[in-house]
Amino acid sequence: MKKILIDSGPLIALFDSSDRYHKVSVNFIKSNKYPLITTIASITETLHLLDFNRNAQIDFLEWISRGAVEIYNIENNDFKRLKNLTEKYRDLPMDFADSCLVYLAEKLSIYTIATIDRDFTIYRIKGKKKFKMLLS
Repeated sequence: MKKILIDSGPLIALFDSSDRYHKVSVNFIKSNKYPLITTIASITETLHLLDFNRNAQIDFLEWISRGAVEIYNIENNDFKRLKNLTEKYRDLPMDFADSCLVYLAEKLSIYTIATIDRDFTIYRIKGKKKFKMLLS
């Protein structure tokens, strides 16, 4: 079954009605038929950026607890590749959540990502393949 990576941008917008991508994110979630995949790094980033509203954080946590998104673990042996990706894209700079998503794309052969982050137009999967970007 096809799976889609999801970045923190659409997750934040989904729970922040003042975000300019809120409607697009809501429409995407309502119409999406595929499992969404992310990492705890993107979950942490989302919660941090929703810190202006405790209720939004609680709603987000409830949504996650209902299985809205599959969360893949990053293990100790994955950090060498994360370091390599971060070094490769140091000029952007690539943050930890983004490096985790690029790594997951490589590991799981998922080439589609729901994101509003333009850096994913530059990132390459295994140094070659472009992401198919949704929402941007």
